Order: sequence, then structure tokens, then C-alpha cells
Amino acid sequence: MIGFPLGAATTSAELAGDPHPRLAELRAHEPVSWLPALNGWLVTRRDLALDVMRDAETFTVDDPRFSTARIVGPSMLSLDGDEHTRHREPFTAPFRPREVRAGFAEFIEGETDRLVTGLEPAGAAELRRAFAGPLAVAVVTEALGLVDAGTDTVLAWYDAIVRSVSDITEGRAVGPAGPEAYAHLRRAVEATVAKGAESSLLASAAGRLALPEVASNAAVLMFGGIETTEAMIANALLHLLRHPDQLALVQADFTLLDGAIEESLRLEPGAAVVDRYATRDLTLGPAAIRRGDLVTVSLTGANRDPAVFPDPDRFDVRRPNARLQLAFAHGPHYCLAAHLARLETRIALRHLLDRLPALRLDPDHPTAPHGLVFRKPPTLHVLWG
Repeated sequence: MIGFPLGAATTSAELAGDPHPRLAELRAHEPVSWLPALNGWLVTRRDLALDVMRDAETFTVDDPRFSTARIVGPSMLSLDGDEHTRHREPFTAPFRPREVRAGFAEFIEGETDRLVTGLEPAGAAELRRAFAGPLAVAVVTEALGLVDAGTDTVLAWYDAIVRSVSDITEGRAVGPAGPEAYAHLRRAVEATVAKGAESSLLASAAGRLALPEVASNAAVLMFGGIETTEAMIANALLHLLRHPDQLALVQADFTLLDGAIEESLRLEPGAAVVDRYATRDLTLGPAAIRRGDLVTVSLTGANRDPAVFPDPDRFDVRRPNARLQLAFAHGPHYCLAAHLARLETRIALRHLLDRLPALRLDPDHPTAPHGLVFRKPPTLHVLWG
């Protein structure tokens, strides 16, 4: 594609590692750029990102190339219009703000207390898999009412599905692990529905959707619920521990914790990109996009747009407009469980900071967020006491 030299020079490894300098260049000079590494357009300016995510008629997810649908089939994540509404509506009620607090706060407090109590005596831990992952799995399993599926089992399914989706996005061949994991999850969903538990969201949804549709939507809710929250907790804790001055502000005034979470979401959204496909020829910014082209929105790039966020690379728990971040996407596909993820992260961080004195990063295990599609530290080793 002629006319996009920065995009042509951008590699997937660069985007997976430390993408921020390159995304800043693209945003300033090629805000909609053709990237051969993605075989599609990358949108990095916030106003243009919003244009794409708001207009589901022009930029659709309903395309056979959509990565998640290739693993789990059609779902609310990969449908638009009336079909999207039909798939999403049976799952919305428990995730509204008031219902989230009433339905999940006590459970999250209990699970967080249990996990931190188990960690406390050791003085050291890898918190991504000893804390953030198990907490996210417990909460999403509770939310769905999934039966007969333990934390380790669900984490294994989730890991396999995430790897498959990432492989598709990065143009690699997909092995059997992801589809096999989804087959196991689907059987668990079928068993839950068969038991007909009144408290199960899955059983409730089965009254309005066909069983394969319940399973595909359960997969994306589980996938999103674990991925979003594990990343939120790990990234927010990493940001706070890397910035002792900001951590001190939060510890002196826990009302700043929400600001810290929003600012962390802004700097490192757990889902770095969202994919859409153009339904017609159009012009977007400097780009002449053709029908069928992949249009990838860089949420990471949009979240550091200096036109909206002054000094965008700085972590500032008092940033007044941090909540304008787009980590949960926007438009019809705004994250269904965003309120639950925020509540979970707030409770998790408060417990960790309250109960693990002198919490700090382990200097023998340096880490940083990584990933082209899903960004979080691969490990998060910490010390306390």
C-alpha cells in the first residue's frame, strides 16, 4: 500500500513488545495506516477510533475472518444489528451497575480474602497466576452459574482459547488446543443447562437462545471476564508498584484507587486492539478504505492521544479525565461486564495493598506488559513484609 511508510515499517513484534513509541508516530503522521504485518488498517487516533466503533453498519464484526468466532462460533462478540441484540440481551441483567454490587461484592470480598490469606505467610508470590487469574475465574464462573468446572480446569480452557485467538490475529496456524478447550467448555455449559439451576445465568439464557448460542456466548463472556480482569489487576498493580509516589497517594487516600484503575486502563488496556471489517468503500482520515478491508482499532494508541490526554505517557492517579479511556471499547460492543471488572479490580487491589505490607516488585524477576492483542505482564513476581 503506497503512502504509509511508517505502517510498512511496523512489525508485529514491535507492537507486542513496547508499542507506544511507534503508535505515537503513527498517530501523529499516519493516524489510519496500512500495516502489512496485520494485513489491514490500524487506527490510532481517538476520534477516528470512536468513529469506527460507533458505526457498526460501516465497520462490522460480522465477518468469517473474525478471530474469536472462528474458535467458538457466532456470538454477541461477532454479530451486529438485531442478531447482536438477540445474543446479548439474555445476559445483560446481572451486569448493570446496581446489580453488580448487590450480586457480586460479597462474593468477590470472600474470594479475595481467601486468596490473600493463603498468600500472606510466604512473603513472595507470582500474583498473576496465584491471585489475579484464580480470582477472575471464580467470579466469572459464579456469574455464569457454571457447574462442575474447577479453577484450574477453566484457566486451562481459557489459556488455550486465548492462544488460538492470538494466533489467528497474528496470522499463524491454529492448533487443536483451542477448539478442544471450547468443546470441553461447551459440554460444561450443556451440563449446567441440563441441571436447570435457577441461579444460573446460562440456564436462564437457554430459555431465549439455542444451546449452541448459549455456549458460544458463555465462551466469550468467560474469555472476556477472565482476560479483562486478570489484565486489569496485574497491569494496575504493576503501574502502582513502578510509581511509588502514586502508590503513596493511593495508600494515603483510597478514594484515589478508582482513578488509579482508570489510568492503568488508559495506559495499558488488557485488550490492545479490536477488529472490524469495512462494509463499503470509504475515506477515514487519510485512508481510502475498500469494502472488505480489515480495520483494526488500536485502543492502546487511542488511549494515549495527546489531544485528549496531556502528557499521555505519564501515570497520574489524579488525571481528571482518565475515565475517557477506551479500554472497554465503545459503541454496540462496549464490554458487557465492565462494571463487574472494575468492582473486582478495586476490591482486589484494596486487599493486596491493605494486607501485604511493603508490597514491592521482585527485582530478580523484572516484567512488563506484553502482547499484540492481549496485554499484561506474563508474570508478576512481588515481595512483601
